[in-house]
Amino acid sequence: QVQLVESGGGLVQAGGSLRLSCAASGSPYNIQTMDWYRQAPGNQRDLVAAITRSGSTNYADSVKGRFTISRDNAKNTVYLQMNSLKPEDTAVYYCSIENAILRRYWGQGTQVTVSS
Repeated sequence: QVQLVESGGGLVQAGGSLRLSCAASGSPYNIQTMDWYRQAPGNQRDLVAAITRSGSTNYADSVKGRFTISRDNAKNTVYLQMNSLKPEDTAVYYCSIENAILRRYWGQGTQVTVSS
């Protein structure tokens, strides 16, 4: 069974940085895209950043220039470096992957809280 384990969330002051990690285990079979989503209370879950197996990236407009997504294919791990954090970045962050047979998996989420 595929599992995604996230780490790196926490409480940080505005302007600070955090680095999220997400490791996939249990034979996820040829991961293609690896993504980070976030969901704030009362809001829908939105895509924050995505990266393909070849390294192409895509970002939400609200995080461009502040967040960087990267991945280590050998370790089936994706990272999200978050700099210049703002209170509006406060949310639960979810890791998600899609494999070559278009199956999508989700992590359990990690809380990021940015204080003003």
